Amino acid sequence: MIELPWPPAILSPNNRSHWARKLSPKQTYRLNCYMLTKGYLATARHWRPSPDCPLPVKIIFHPPDRRHRDDDNMISSFKSGRDGMADALGINDRMLRPEYHFRDPIKGGAVIVEVE
Repeated sequence: MIELPWPPAILSPNNRSHWARKLSPKQTYRLNCYMLTKGYLATARHWRPSPDCPLPVKIIFHPPDRRHRDDDNMISSFKSGRDGMADALGINDRMLRPEYHFRDPIKGGAVIVEVE
């Protein structure tokens, strides 16, 4: 199980900021997710994904508060985090076979990834 931070609000597709303003938060979030996934791999020494086999993952969204969020916006906001996670796993993100779940809020929010 990999616990990743909640994506910054600026990464939401509903945020109409200029692409250049989104670039730094996008890169930072991707790097954070990369590093946290690398940390997970360091503890799971016995397991490495195959770069050319589909990898089923369960992605669980725990928003930071009870405000209404569309499921497609949560998935889109997590795009750079998913890319960072795939980079750390050494696979192309098109090889991920995600199953999305949307759960109750937790303080600060989180995206939990369970690799099957």
